[in-house]
Amino acid sequence: MRVQRGQTWAVLAAYFIVLVNSLGFGQQRPAKEGTHQTPSEVDAFLRKKLSERRITGLQVTVVQQGKIVLSKSYGMANVQDGVPVTNRSIFPINSCTKAFTGVAIMQLVEEGKIDLSAPVSRYLDSLPQAWRPVTIRQLLTHVSGLPDINQLLNPGTYGLEGVGTEEAAFAKIQTFPMDFPTGTQFSYNQTNYLLLGKIIDKFRGKPFAQVFKERQFDVVGMPGTVFGDSRDVIPGMVQSYRYVTRLDGKPLGEEKLITNYAEFPPMRRTASGMNSTAEDMARWIIALQQGKLLKTKEALKTLWTPGSYNNGSPTQWALGWTVKPRPKHDAILITGGGRSAMCVYPEDELAIVVLTNLAGSYPEEFVDELAGFFNPAIPLSDPITALRMQLEKQGFDQASAIFAELKRTNPGFQPTETDLNDWGYRLLNGQGKPKEALAVFKLIVKQYPDSWNAYDSLGEALLKNGRKEEAISMYQKSVTLNPDNQNGKKMLEWIAK
Repeated sequence: MRVQRGQTWAVLAAYFIVLVNSLGFGQQRPAKEGTHQTPSEVDAFLRKKLSERRITGLQVTVVQQGKIVLSKSYGMANVQDGVPVTNRSIFPINSCTKAFTGVAIMQLVEEGKIDLSAPVSRYLDSLPQAWRPVTIRQLLTHVSGLPDINQLLNPGTYGLEGVGTEEAAFAKIQTFPMDFPTGTQFSYNQTNYLLLGKIIDKFRGKPFAQVFKERQFDVVGMPGTVFGDSRDVIPGMVQSYRYVTRLDGKPLGEEKLITNYAEFPPMRRTASGMNSTAEDMARWIIALQQGKLLKTKEALKTLWTPGSYNNGSPTQWALGWTVKPRPKHDAILITGGGRSAMCVYPEDELAIVVLTNLAGSYPEEFVDELAGFFNPAIPLSDPITALRMQLEKQGFDQASAIFAELKRTNPGFQPTETDLNDWGYRLLNGQGKPKEALAVFKLIVKQYPDSWNAYDSLGEALLKNGRKEEAISMYQKSVTLNPDNQNGKKMLEWIAK
């Protein structure tokens, strides 16, 4: 299926209108008394998102006060053959797997087998000297500074082609230098969770995939949850898709929907190797909060508590989850592959799981809006959601004025640099919206004028908008602020060629 602006887009839009109006499978359970949503409003909202984002297939489940109150499925599990999504369709959840790894580690902590503050070298032998002081908590929160094993894998599929075996890849990455001093920066890194998998294997005396099944899936009752990737034959598994503008190294001139292929070598599957259903994951959240997976409330609190940098400031990650602290309505979130999201609002007794089979659909961007049907205060409590809703309504060219007005009228409107930066990159790389991304990165520089990373990101956005000279200036500013910014130096060298 190909997409382009104009006539071809009109054909696709018509297809999606038919799709979302004819395919709404599964049960919709009544919400509890006192909520502000109605089934028809929620349904209309989800159909709108399906159409706007051209999502091929979607599942959503909502948990309220410890019970599933809504479970719906939309669209196609397989576009080629017209196979609809049902509540039993199995979706890849990618990095949402990390939340399950966090629980597996906390189960070992509760049993006194490991200490979050202990160095990884206490539990694993023969690691490089620079790796040995890194703590278990620093692995979980992505501040280790370890080199990322993904850079050795096939960039298209993350397979082992050209690398050899898993053992060879692990041995080679250990020869690479550290990316930065441990505890000084954040870097999303799959090597961290590879090491956590080795620790689970060691203390359980069996493969972590079996441990997850016995100590989580079987405890909860998750029949649709399995490890695997595109190479595995999994009954009920959806086909994954993505839109591309280039294929085989050549520009297409129009967007095209293609099937998505991914490999997750077993060593990486603590980071992104699971597949599940929205209902399975909802039941898992209920079990987690009801003490069926962790024994104490203190353990759950630790699971959802952010780590810290060397200077004492909090990280954006807790133990396998990201944290979204707000004046009210805190959120605990994990996302995967730009296609899946699981969000818990502890003080609101609310949780939402959204799974799609379209890479780049970014359901995390509308989870807060969906939560608003169950508690209208939630979307307004998140600065990024509040800002995005206004920019989409009034235009990204009004970004500066809208930002100033939100800040004037809402004392709680204090978007963090990290959240703004993450959103900007989703627009830039995931959604193919360079102009909108540029507006966001300009906001970051205005709000955080002393941040080297803000200028680095703005440089990238300017470059993708064809503004080379301005990009050079921003990269130079970034390197001036942080002489250790290796990416900025590399980009300046590349532009000069």
